[in-house]
Amino acid sequence: MVLDLVVIDTGDGFSAEVPSINGCESWAHEEDEAIKNTVELLRYYLNLPNDAKIKTDKARKTKNKSTYKLVFEK
Repeated sequence: MVLDLVVIDTGDGFSAEVPSINGCESWAHEEDEAIKNTVELLRYYLNLPNDAKIKTDKARKTKNKSTYKLVFEK
């Protein structure tokens, strides 16, 4: 399965969300932490085991927005 993860630099931190899953979003001061928190929420929402590998690939970046591809087995 492949899902998009959108990260936006808000100026005082980073907001990350998986747009296709309602409520799967987080905010943190660091981009890596926002991504990590959102991936943890994704595991919860999809009921994935903790040992399921989720690969994060950066797909594109604009001025304040980065899009990643989350690749994993469901």
